[in-house]
Amino acid sequence: MTEENHKERTEDLHIRIPAILAKRVRNFASENDISITGVVIEALDILLREHNKQNDR
Repeated sequence: MTEENHKERTEDLHIRIPAILAKRVRNFASENDISITGVVIEALDILLREHNKQNDR
């Protein structure tokens, strides 16, 4: 699931993150030719899916 193929309703979510994490996100997005939003969507989706799998056991 990436920003480009994510067709659900969206909403703005403003967060403050450590500067070093922001730099890592920007670098990852640049190196992989995707948007920062796409990186955040993908990372949150993976994290939450894995968390749900662990809780379903």
